[in-house]
Amino acid sequence: MARVLLAMSGGVDSSVAAALLQRAGHDVVGVFMRLGSPGESFDELERADACPAARPGAAVELRIGHQGCCSINDAADARLVAARLGIPFYVVNFKRDFGRIIDYFVGEYNAGRTPNPCVRCNDWLKFGKLHDYARQIDAEFVASGHYARVEPDGPGGFALRRGADQDKDQSYVLFGAPRERLARMMLPVGGMRKADVRALARELALPVFDKPDSQEICFVPDNDYAGLVARRTPDAVRPGAIVDLSGRILGEHPGHQHFTVGQRRGVRVAMGEPVYVVGKDAATNTVTVGPRGALLAAGCTAGDCNWLVDAAEAWRECHAKIRYNADPVPAQVRAVPGAGPQPDLEVRFAEPQPAVAPGQAVVCFDADRVLCGGWIR
Repeated sequence: MARVLLAMSGGVDSSVAAALLQRAGHDVVGVFMRLGSPGESFDELERADACPAARPGAAVELRIGHQGCCSINDAADARLVAARLGIPFYVVNFKRDFGRIIDYFVGEYNAGRTPNPCVRCNDWLKFGKLHDYARQIDAEFVASGHYARVEPDGPGGFALRRGADQDKDQSYVLFGAPRERLARMMLPVGGMRKADVRALARELALPVFDKPDSQEICFVPDNDYAGLVARRTPDAVRPGAIVDLSGRILGEHPGHQHFTVGQRRGVRVAMGEPVYVVGKDAATNTVTVGPRGALLAAGCTAGDCNWLVDAAEAWRECHAKIRYNADPVPAQVRAVPGAGPQPDLEVRFAEPQPAVAPGQAVVCFDADRVLCGGWIR
């Protein structure tokens, strides 16, 4: 069996992943990534089993946090699970690295786009920097509790596939995993349903079996995205005009960063019908609104792409997903020239789709297999 570095978040999914890997005979090393939640600090690497209270059989108070996926309370939960299973556990300080993700988040909002920091976290940290850390401890694989699957595909190849639980599938947020790294990824709960994961956690007496799933972005626990942007770049958030499709001024907004394409609530202008944000222009600091029909797009282009199959210029049938909580819809995809190391992609929807927001990811599937993905332009 192999040594496996497992990203442990303190939630039920990664906790059960640890138990499954251990059951399969692997040498599991748990790692919690401290990213630096608001108001918290962490400046050292600590081995958990150096703490007497973290040893198997010791009494430890379970503290379940609600700040996101990477708070101090989550670290305590992950530590407790590791102790219960008797596996080594480390907390690594990624605060400096995580600053890159927060800078990306703020920069995208200021540029008028809608970012997805969870995808970037997976790309840059969980299946990026952790692979470097895995090599340092001679771990052959990096694992996580994501609901997706990595399976052999042809001689020496691997495919990224949707999770068996379609309601919890997280393959969308893993599209950026480099093709050559799929062979070193393990996703132990990807073939399970969430209800079965919780049932197994209860059976194994893991104390997080009923812990709620994290719903918010870990560095924006109050969900005030624009407030974070304003605090970090106060000169960038300023009032501007709300205009209709003809450019007629309808009102004033407190900063285009408060809005995203497809938004209806909070627009606060009257047009005699439901009003949606249909566009933003960071250069002029304007927000354009209109009827729902103005949100429809026949397709999109995307850059900074990752192809998990051989890219081709011919149109290929697929299903495309334009945001994490959207259903994949029938479409076609093809590779087009781009500035990055891999080709850009162009998607053509079978039926026009609403609220295709620049800055979000578009991910294309063939049945349950991830073909490619990129960032909507």
